[in-house]
Amino acid sequence: MEKFVIYRRVSTKRQGDSGLGLEAQDRDIRIFLNSYAEVPFEVLGTFTDVESGSKADRPQLQAAMQLARQEGAAVLVAKLDRISRSVAFIAGLLEDKRLSLRVASMPYADKFQLHIYAALAEQEREFISRRTKAALAEARARGKVLGGLRKGTAERNAAARAKADAFAEKVLPTISARKEAGASLQAIADELNALGVATARGGAWHPSTVRNALGRS
Repeated sequence: MEKFVIYRRVSTKRQGDSGLGLEAQDRDIRIFLNSYAEVPFEVLGTFTDVESGSKADRPQLQAAMQLARQEGAAVLVAKLDRISRSVAFIAGLLEDKRLSLRVASMPYADKFQLHIYAALAEQEREFISRRTKAALAEARARGKVLGGLRKGTAERNAAARAKADAFAEKVLPTISARKEAGASLQAIADELNALGVATARGGAWHPSTVRNALGRS
């Protein structure tokens, strides 16, 4: 029988109290268990941390991993960044022969693929950070007044634009290829949703979001 220890993580107490973030994680984990897990399976426990993904000493994560090792179970997370945003930390977990890691949003990914994905995600975050700083510097060089906005608004807006641009660059080759092959915007959106690829904001694809991604090319 396949055994799982579920691990969830949110970054702030507000998210933990409201359920924001946890509901989405529960949904993805439920989809995985219903569609991809071997039958029968057993869930041994659910552990939740309200901590930043940059912290390695999260108590609930440590408890989840200890239980998984003891029972020969897999730690199941909704997305890889719920475990950590550090490629070094994830690499260490993947090298642990007593520990198995399953990611609901990547149900068929093996350890090598998870390692590569973590490395690419870390590079993308670094690039977004650099792009945000460059965008702010360019705005200041053009004489654009940023001080009139509420504190942090300009930085958040620039970060959101940078994230959307970087995400569009990542998915654009796939979208463009499907569009050139004659697929409609709705068909492309349906395909991305079926593959479990979320938008830059973590939502579902619609014809309008596909059009917006193509417009960023």
